[in-house]
Formats: sequence, structure tokens, C-alpha cells
Amino acid sequence: MKEIKEKHAFLMRWTHWVNFPVLAVMIWSGLFIYWANDAYGISIFGITLIKFFPEWFYNYFHIPQRLAEGMAFHFLFMWFFFINGLLYIIYTIFSGAWRELIPQKHSFKEAWLVLLHDLHIRKTVPPQKKYNAAQRIAYTAIILMGAGSVITGLAIYKPVQFYWICWLCGGYHFARIIHFTLTIGYVLFFLIHIVQVALAGWNNFRSVISGFEVVESEPKIKAKKTIENGTAE
Repeated sequence: MKEIKEKHAFLMRWTHWVNFPVLAVMIWSGLFIYWANDAYGISIFGITLIKFFPEWFYNYFHIPQRLAEGMAFHFLFMWFFFINGLLYIIYTIFSGAWRELIPQKHSFKEAWLVLLHDLHIRKTVPPQKKYNAAQRIAYTAIILMGAGSVITGLAIYKPVQFYWICWLCGGYHFARIIHFTLTIGYVLFFLIHIVQVALAGWNNFRSVISGFEVVESEPKIKAKKTIENGTAE
């Protein structure tokens, strides 16, 4: 027997979906800003293995010569990103939802079981409540990453006015490296998140939109017979 059960509150769903387009604009506009000084890459013994980003990438997205536009969009949507994230944190604290998000004692161990199950290496389904161990770690990490982006962003945006934040971040250049690394982290998180949603199925995706999920429950007739027979299952 199927039963409709509430899973996600409205405010949780609101902040979740608002964050996607806001973060997309932040990354898009951030590329325009990064273009003005695209200094990062991965090199070994002086040989560049990966360059962030190759020339064709800039040409494809028409990024060159759009620095002022990128700064305008980035600093505007930064406020939406900050307010939306702050609203989500306040909600989780006062609603008590943080208890379901914070990693527990065995979360890191159980996260490996989730990974092995997703890779079809392990058949046994790992412990699953509202969020499994891997989700707890990932969702907590993304909150910390958001805070890190705001802090390092302020250090880059106003290194003189917020000199103490810039100092805490290890200086302007190191703050910029952290800010860039966090952006790469968002992209990787998004790709993994999409795969996880696809693996979880339509019911899970629907619950993030409507707030409800459809679950299998014990038929009432069977429960009634159990009571009449005086037995318990």
C-alpha cells in the first residue's frame, strides 16, 4: 500500500532551488573576472598538464573583454547567494533540521559503504534515514564551502577595507586561490549531485519539488487481521 509522506519543508526546498541559478550566475560571472588574470594551472617539473582555462574555452563562451560585466553581475548576485545561504542556516538551526545534516560518529565509515553500494560493488543497502552518511558529509561540506566563498570573496573584493579578513585568508593571492578552488568544488559537487539524484530515482527528486514522497506502508487489512488474531509481527 502506498502512502504520501512529508519529507522536505518549504523553506528547505526554496533555498535549495534558488541557490542553483544564483550559484550558476556567480560561476559564470566569476569566469569573466578570472579571465583578467588566468594564472592557475597544474604543472609538474615545469610542464603544464592542465591550464585553467584553454583559449578555446574563452572563445566558446565569449568571455574575453567582459571584465566589467562580470564584476557587476558577480557583486550583485553575491548578496543573493549570501542571504539565501544565511536563510538556510537560520532555518536548520531553529527547526532542528541540523541534527539530520551534521555528520555523526560513524558517518565517514558509512560513507564508504554508500559509495561501494552506488558503484554496485556492495549489494547490502547502507543505513539510510532522511539523509545517508555520504549526504550528511556532502551537505555539511557545501555549507562550509559557501561560508569560505563569502569570506575569501570579501578578502578579494575589498582587501584594504577588510584587511583583517585578507590576513586571515593568508593574503590576497592565497585568498584568490582558495576562492577559485571552492568554485571548482561547486562544479564537482553539482555533477556528483546530479548523478546521485538520477540513482535515487524519481520519487526522491519529486520530494525536493513537492515536499512529499510516496512510500510503501503495511496494508490496513493485514494490520487489522494481525490485531484480531492477537499476534504481532
